[in-house]
Amino acid sequence: MSTNPNTDDFFATVATKSDSGALRGDYSQADANYVVAQNWEGYTPAQHALWRRLYERQARLIPGRACDVFIDSLKALDVSQGIPRFDRTTDALYKATGWELVAVPGLVPDQTFFEHLANRRFPVTVWLREEHEFDYIVEPDLFHDFFGHVPLLFNPVFANHLQEYGKGGLKALKLDGLAYLARLYWYTIEFGLIQSEAGLRIYGAGILSSGGEVEYCLSSDTPRRVPFQVERIMRTLYKIDTYQETYFVIRDFEQLFNDTAPDFTPFYERLKQQEPLPAHTLLPGEPNLGPKRSA
Repeated sequence: MSTNPNTDDFFATVATKSDSGALRGDYSQADANYVVAQNWEGYTPAQHALWRRLYERQARLIPGRACDVFIDSLKALDVSQGIPRFDRTTDALYKATGWELVAVPGLVPDQTFFEHLANRRFPVTVWLREEHEFDYIVEPDLFHDFFGHVPLLFNPVFANHLQEYGKGGLKALKLDGLAYLARLYWYTIEFGLIQSEAGLRIYGAGILSSGGEVEYCLSSDTPRRVPFQVERIMRTLYKIDTYQETYFVIRDFEQLFNDTAPDFTPFYERLKQQEPLPAHTLLPGEPNLGPKRSA
């Protein structure tokens, strides 16, 4: 059984994030930090084959669309042939940026998630989606967490930003600011775009692990592409069941780190006095950077 006395409370408060009304993973062996053993030997040949197919699809889509540091780090990880072992990745990751991977059953409480990030531990779900979920999955699985998030943890600036985000999350819990910080995470770490000399590129894990949004976010005329501005993002609602209606674009990872460094307390206080902005909003005078066009 779980050694975590708060598991039942966690199930009661976050099970609504799952369509079935219950969390997907097996939490019975989770420790007090919701960490479990990966049990790599327990993955079946069919699961390794599914991983290879997911990897192959995304590997075909990301050239010319993902940011260079993501592509370079993914190649260096060399995990195209089957589900990766977290311990082996941690060995390389710790040497590069001082981060480690921890295996978790699935979604974890906000407090736990932020504590992991603040201590340079990235939680990766141990279960892999099933065949019928190849194109769409409700809860983040192993492929989303690893393929989408882990490569950028090899970038020192991004790795430092994510640790500071974890520290900010712990503070936000005490300031009733979690909803605003969640929007920042969504529009950057999950669905962020970055400017490069070659044009717009993707760094958000939610896009990079998606079969369709990789192309849509750069080429469709439908969504807005707006320059990154922290308070604007924190005020903007987002969609969880469709492609994004707005993407926010950073100049580089240094901007992401520097612009999120200030104390967010005054941001939260101002935002509590304002109505949130719909996801499709383009404010007066705000640039819409437009889609990527083929040469």
